[in-house]
This record gives sequence, C-alpha cells and structure tokens, in this order.
Amino acid sequence: MAGMRAAIELAEAGSVLVIAKDSLRESSSEYAQGGIAAALNDDDRVELHEQDTIYAGDGLCNVEAVHLLVEEAPAAIQQLIEWGAEFDREGTKLVFAREGAHSRNRVLHAHGDSTGHEIARALYKKAASLPNVRFETYSAVADLYRNGAIALRESSGEWSEIHARAVLLATGGLGCVYRETTNPAVATGDGVAMAWRAGARIANMEFVQFHPTALHVEGAPRFLLSEALRGEGAVLRNREGEAFMERYHEMRDLAPRDVVSRAIVAEMQRTGSPHVWLDLTARGSQFIHERFPRIFETCLRYGLDLGREPAPVHPAAHYAMGGVETGLDGRTSLPGLFAAGEVACTGVHGANRLASNSLLEGLVYGARAGRAMREHTGGCDFREAPLAIPAITVAELRELAWKYCGILRNAEGLETAIHLLESIRLADAGKPGLSSIELRNIYDVVGLIARAALARRESRGAHYRTDYP
Repeated sequence: MAGMRAAIELAEAGSVLVIAKDSLRESSSEYAQGGIAAALNDDDRVELHEQDTIYAGDGLCNVEAVHLLVEEAPAAIQQLIEWGAEFDREGTKLVFAREGAHSRNRVLHAHGDSTGHEIARALYKKAASLPNVRFETYSAVADLYRNGAIALRESSGEWSEIHARAVLLATGGLGCVYRETTNPAVATGDGVAMAWRAGARIANMEFVQFHPTALHVEGAPRFLLSEALRGEGAVLRNREGEAFMERYHEMRDLAPRDVVSRAIVAEMQRTGSPHVWLDLTARGSQFIHERFPRIFETCLRYGLDLGREPAPVHPAAHYAMGGVETGLDGRTSLPGLFAAGEVACTGVHGANRLASNSLLEGLVYGARAGRAMREHTGGCDFREAPLAIPAITVAELRELAWKYCGILRNAEGLETAIHLLESIRLADAGKPGLSSIELRNIYDVVGLIARAALARRESRGAHYRTDYP
C-alpha cells in the first residue's frame, strides 16, 4: 500500500519503477482484515483518534507524527473512494466499527474482512493507469547498491543494477523471522536488513506486536482472526470455558493487543493448554458469514463453523512498530533513501500500534514520502555491504527468535540469542539465490531485535521483560 501510494505521487516527476520479489499484490496489505481508521463518523473527532493512538503507544509516540496521521486521514480516505475503493455502507452511509483501544466507532471495512485487499486493488488500478509507472515482479532486491539497488530476476537468475535518483523502501513487515506469524511468507524484514547493512539508522526494533488471535489448528496456516470479531462480541475463553479477560484489563476482550497476548500466554501456562478459544457462537453462522466472509470460509476449510463452535487461537507475530528511522516525510538518515509503511519507523505507533492504524500509515506516509522524493535532487550513494550468508536454516532462526525474542523476554534469554547468533559462521555468497537472501535478512533482523530488546531494561507496550516487569 505504501509503495503504490508513493508511486502514484511520483508519477508526474519522472520514471517510476515498482519492484516486488513476488507478485505486486503479495504483501501484508493484501491480507489486512480489520480495517482502516479515520475520524469520519459524526460522533468522532480527530483529537480523539489522536488520543487513542498516543494511549496505545504507551509513552513513546512521536506526537507530531501522530497528529499528521490522524489529521490527514479523512482526506486520504475520501481520495481512496474517488479512486474507486468500495467501503462497506448501509444505504449511502459508510459503516464504522470499533476495535480494541478505540474510544469511538471509526474503523472502515471493505467487503467485511477484506479491507486491505480492496484498498490495494484501488491503488494498483490507479498506479497502473499512469504512463510513467512500470512494474517488475518476481525480482528480489538483494541490497542497496551504490546509486540504487542490485536485484535478482528470479525467473532467469539474472542480476541487474538499478540506478535511481531516490529509492523508497516499502517492503512491509518482518513477521516471518518468528516461528508463529500471521504475515505472508514474503515478510522477512528485507528492507530493515538492507537499510542497516547500508548504514541507515534503525529504531525501536524491540517493539514487535503479537496479534492475540491467530488460528491454531494442526496443519493450518496461522490465519489471522481479526480484532473486529471481538469488536462484534467474540469472547476469549480458557479450556474450562471461562471468559478470563476481565481478570487482566478493564476493557476485557477489547484491551490493547499486548495485554491480550500476555493474558492468553498466562492462561495457557496456568491451565496447561496449547491455546485458548475465541467464541462468537452467540452471533450465529449467518451473521458471521455475512460480516466476515473470508474468515468464516477459511475456518470452514479447516473444519470449524464459527457460528457453532469456538476457534482455537494462539498469539503470533503480527506487526513491527520499529524499522528504518524516518522523519515526517519518509527521509532516512541516508541521502536519497526513503521508507514508508511497516518497514519505516516514524514513531507514529510508539511502543504499540493502535488497531487499524497500519493501513492508514501506509496511505498517509506513502503519499508524504512520494512528495518528498519529488523534491529530492541530490541522488543517492549507498555503502556496499557483502552479502555473507549464515550457516543456519531459516527454521532454526525462527525458532530462536520465538523462544528468546518473543512475547515474554529476559536478559538471560536475549543474551543467549545474541551469543548463538554471533557464533554462527558467515560465508560470502557472491550473488546468492532468493532463499539465501531472505536467510541473511532474517539473521540480521533477529540480531537487531535481540540487541534492542536487551538494551531496553523496562516493560513498555509490546516489549515485555519478565526481569523488568
């Protein structure tokens, strides 16, 4: 979403290349179910959206970045509608839902639970209509390189240098550095790793949000069961069938995600269960099928009728608040390098992102980065870094991250993770294949998370230290 929005903004300034290591649509934006937040409802105000965002961020939000996000949100949504995005309505009126830690109904959905898919569709259609924008798919950027980047075209195995006046990283998240994640397979932290190797400043890597409710069925992917389910009355229950969230937070099932994730882990440990249950049976199958068609049908595929039985759920890595540090216009610490969306750290999310602000950030800050890139005249000159490949498997790295850098952390575990990472032999791979590129990126990102988490000797937002509670 951030990349497409920036490309639209850049089209009138020159030739724009959008490059993706998979299909253009394969990203976390595509799978975002929950919605997009904006103060457009009659009883809502921008100031309330700002307050809710800052509250969720647990004292670490960049207040100016938050103000810009919520202030520009209504116009950004209206522009999307003009470009053909179809949000859910009752008659002619937009429908607004409420999600965790929001004080008002301000979350827009599209086709029930396919909001990201619909927004991505509208943005791609707009970008593809612009003659100066071209697309290259199944090309993996291995690294930032001199005055641009170096990429591997996967179909032919050919390598090419891409020269650019400015480069935008819009590579999305890093959930796949963890064993359990709701993210698509492409979310391997590539942008953060490339920027770090090139010498860019990286910030807040310790703040990784674990979504409380990923489907936990043997043989099934960790499919996200949206927070909007709890917004419509779904209740978390332990193995005894008890609704337990009132013991952990006054907002119960709609508490901030970090609170809910830790509560689930506590209940699992207390009862010896591999998961808890998300119960929306009170609403019945017809309502769930109409309101959440994608979720309902996916669960049916794995033998679960959400209208008749609760779903087994378990927390999973979902969203990175940290990333490549940027200013308010997407500029990083390296001249000519910009970042937007989940790969960036504007400080807008602080220590914990408010639900449904992620799609909004991609939209607002993608546009802001695009406008800043239009004005950039200095070109770029990036440091070359050898792509040394670690002698370990992706599965082992993901297990290490989950065990030592997951929902509950402490110094002993984080020091163990860092020691294990430092003991792994690195070998210069020359021009590696895609799997080796991703392996190195995951290795670098896990190291950044572990060192940042060890340095922050407190618990705040999505970062929880059992030795500094």
